[in-house]
Amino acid sequence: MTQWQDRQAIGEAHERRVAAALRARGWTVQPCGQGTYPPAVQEALRRTRSALRQFPDLIAARGADLVTIDAKDRMPSTDTDRYAISTDTVNAGLLFTAAHAPTPLYYVFGDLKVLTPVEVVHYTAHALRHHSGAFHLVRTERAHRFDDVFGSAGSLAAA
Repeated sequence: MTQWQDRQAIGEAHERRVAAALRARGWTVQPCGQGTYPPAVQEALRRTRSALRQFPDLIAARGADLVTIDAKDRMPSTDTDRYAISTDTVNAGLLFTAAHAPTPLYYVFGDLKVLTPVEVVHYTAHALRHHSGAFHLVRTERAHRFDDVFGSAGSLAAA
């Protein structure tokens, strides 16, 4: 497998785990974004810098609440006390959030902790940056618990 295929397999497994966790909390979940497109479109997206590459992975509803999710897991060799979110992802997330307000976009990480694009920018405005500038590095302790954002497992009432 190539490194991209490894990342894709890890990402798809994480998306399924996040979708299952949301469903356990009473959310109706639908995949969206790159993973739902035909292979030719996926390949074309990989070759562009379009913000469409960073479109959320999932859309979910519970009652009148509507949210979007960008599931972010990392390769097993990259465990640290910081999340690394690409600058391109955060910029696209900010654009998405502005264009689709009031529908929030949440990044859900491999430990099922949650941040928004605005929080990523806020927490990294005056903090450690990746030496290349390609990533925002956010301390894991800054993230919200999944249950605090989406409700506890078995909760079916609107949050």
